[in-house]
Amino acid sequence: MKSQKQNEYEISPFTLAIVPDYQDNVVNGSIALEEKNEYKLRQSPRKMVDDACKYFGSSLRGRQEGTKGVCGITHKSPIAIDPHSGMFFFPTTSPNNPTCAWIAHSHIARIHPLDKGRTVIEFKTGQEIIVAVSHGSMMNQIQRTAQFRYKLTERLHYKRNSDQEQVAEPFI
Repeated sequence: MKSQKQNEYEISPFTLAIVPDYQDNVVNGSIALEEKNEYKLRQSPRKMVDDACKYFGSSLRGRQEGTKGVCGITHKSPIAIDPHSGMFFFPTTSPNNPTCAWIAHSHIARIHPLDKGRTVIEFKTGQEIIVAVSHGSMMNQIQRTAQFRYKLTERLHYKRNSDQEQVAEPFI
């Protein structure tokens, strides 16, 4: 995998995860993981996700409020950075925690416990990361994200299909 240091990075459908970058046991920026590249960034994972949400017309706070409105999740909320391109991410811990990583739901192949309080996330690309979160908590986050993704996608498809007859040029 190719590692590159960058000042700017835009989360995209190719992003597998945004994880904290540790140096001397202190979080110092983040690492954006993609299938063939790894980008070291100065911004925290939270800032990276907030900037991505803003790029698509909202904010991390706005996306969290949206999740609450769709399915009532209020803590460690999964978010849709951009539902039209399938970018659904979830936090591994409280987003306020500097050790929080953000995982792209659609890229997960499987997870398995490593030891007490740590879980291995295997992506469809074959890449793996270890997060300091219990297997049960990770399973819960994956299931909540799937529930949110399903409910939001249903709303978007229903709304799109019901409005097409009323709009001169349907937005896709």
